[in-house]
Amino acid sequence: MFRRTVKYQPERSQTYLGSPCVVRLPDGALVVTHDYYGKGCPRNHQNDESLTSVYRSEDNGNTWVNITHIMNCYWNHLFLLNGSLYIMGCAQQYGNIVLRRSDDGGFTWTHPVDSKTGILFPAGPFWEPPNYLSTAVPAFIHNGRIYKAFEDLDPLPFGPGFQALVISAPIDSDLLDASSWIMSNKIRFDSNWLPAAWGPLNDAGWREGNVIADPDGQLWNIMAVEADPFDAEQAARIKILDDGARIEFDPATGFFGFPGAVAKFTIRRDPVTGKYLSIVNNLADLEVLREMAAAPRSNSTRFHQKYRMRQRSVASLTVSDDLWNWRIVKPLLKSTAGLTTEDAIRLTGYQYTDWHIDGDDIIFVVRVADRGANNFHDANEVIYCVLPNFRSLL
Repeated sequence: MFRRTVKYQPERSQTYLGSPCVVRLPDGALVVTHDYYGKGCPRNHQNDESLTSVYRSEDNGNTWVNITHIMNCYWNHLFLLNGSLYIMGCAQQYGNIVLRRSDDGGFTWTHPVDSKTGILFPAGPFWEPPNYLSTAVPAFIHNGRIYKAFEDLDPLPFGPGFQALVISAPIDSDLLDASSWIMSNKIRFDSNWLPAAWGPLNDAGWREGNVIADPDGQLWNIMAVEADPFDAEQAARIKILDDGARIEFDPATGFFGFPGAVAKFTIRRDPVTGKYLSIVNNLADLEVLREMAAAPRSNSTRFHQKYRMRQRSVASLTVSDDLWNWRIVKPLLKSTAGLTTEDAIRLTGYQYTDWHIDGDDIIFVVRVADRGANNFHDANEVIYCVLPNFRSLL
């Protein structure tokens, strides 16, 4: 499998690399973006994480050039529409929902200053509601509209406060004009929805939704589900109705098994086979994880409390015929540093993968924590990969 480094960040900077995204342009060039987080990362006038870097490759991913940076651009997704390249996300952590357009392949971008130029939905003052969250989950085009999932974190803290929502607009409208967009109602996760069979869980919530249509054309927002300690790998499905004006969740039928459901994922459908695909962080070493979660607090193999029952040391290709029943096809990335399984889980992450079908191949970018990273979460590298002839694996 082809693999190249797009960006490496020394750990001493206390700056980490997040939200990688990739797109191939009509001229064949590749564009990758990522943002920064951590104690030492660049910050804006409100002392918040908000910077995105843009890279371009003219030789099919062999080499990469940092062509620009975008301030007040965070948790972003790239998409192509009507000949232009767009980047959509937030102005900063939990900030305004903003959209920018590039008409020259990512070198220059529009600047959102008001509701006519890309500020689509204003957030509250610094970390006051609404507090919008997104990441490099896909924008999805369906029946002449473009859809994107976001969340509103209200109230703090992180986790149970996330309210699911969807925004959408006609694809032939001025996407930089806020009046083109509508926002659905918001749905807050209710811990009473959790099946009793899952046992006692704390801090249950959902986030980082992924809009996709099922084989019958019904739109859904597929949510990552987290709780402590939770190892069942269950995602949630929220029905999208009335051209994105309304969403609803049925707790009786709303959960389904999804490997990798406890971390951000991207689902897309292969137009050739009709199968749904994702590259996920499945819990590949579940028994080891359980032992680590149960270890005494003084034990060096125990996770920090917030990271119990998480594993991102393996990234796997998964497939489904119907969107609801999934199987693991093949592990694509795992630690090669000679670590024990426990140390690989604590220190290694191949996570937040964004990917596209590119002819017979899958191209993807990954946020990586490896070979000197502080822990599995604090990524020190963004890599670009190509999985050739992926349909031969399905």
